[in-house]
Amino acid sequence: MSLDLHKATMTSPTNVTLQTRPAIGIIIIGDEILSGKRADKHLPKFIELLTERGLQLAWAEYVGDTPERITAVLTRAFASGDVVFSCGGIGATPDDHTRQCAAKALGLPLVLQAEAKALIQERMRDVALEQGLPYEPEREDNQHRLNMGVFPQGADIIHNPYNKIPGFTCRGVGGGLVHFVPGFPVMAWPMMQDKLNAYCQTWGAAPQRVERSVIVFGAMEATLTPLMEAIELQFSGIKVFSLPSVNHPQWGKHIELGVKGEETQTEAAFAALKSGLIPFQVSLGPEMVR
Repeated sequence: MSLDLHKATMTSPTNVTLQTRPAIGIIIIGDEILSGKRADKHLPKFIELLTERGLQLAWAEYVGDTPERITAVLTRAFASGDVVFSCGGIGATPDDHTRQCAAKALGLPLVLQAEAKALIQERMRDVALEQGLPYEPEREDNQHRLNMGVFPQGADIIHNPYNKIPGFTCRGVGGGLVHFVPGFPVMAWPMMQDKLNAYCQTWGAAPQRVERSVIVFGAMEATLTPLMEAIELQFSGIKVFSLPSVNHPQWGKHIELGVKGEETQTEAAFAALKSGLIPFQVSLGPEMVR
């Protein structure tokens, strides 16, 4: 769904009713991930959150702390029409570029969002109280912390239950809706979960998706490709997959061949797949349902 950018700045992106389920993507930002200093935990957790809600991840992308690359990735996300979560880089240190890159990708100015400012100030008051110190809003470091509330014009905030420092949401002219959350899992995951819960309420229950497969011995992927293509042509919405293995500890050399899609179609597609294997005179092993 395409939405005029100027209208989008006056409309809460999270309140836009989506007529069809968009694809869901995730962007994970940080040199520390690409260098191996830290192992990414966002992707497996995000997949877990989606699976719990009957949703699927369409794509994922990693990018380092290079403004030009971040801007390019976000430009594609805003143009995609997808629902996208972006993790990391929204702090106020010199290596945090995500807020600035989002504004550049949207062609919008950065502004201190009023609600974000109030939440950050509330957090600073809380910290001062915990430390038994007076809250000094004009102190240089406290003024600098307000940069964490500087978002592209028209952005909506995402509440952070961990420490109140908000994330933000923006919609691009191509309909892509990007939710920006911190890189810290303890903050990011509850924020992602809240957004996904809101989408589930808007979209309704997701169709039950099933994956069925069988272990195939004595076959080559190239030989089975025409059968796989025929199944996808016959059953719209079904994806056929093959996972070859050369030294499986239990089954040795084999291909796991299967179908995945909505439950209503999967049974018939899997039956057609197995029937299509008969002319190849292959040996079949265990069947699996996921």
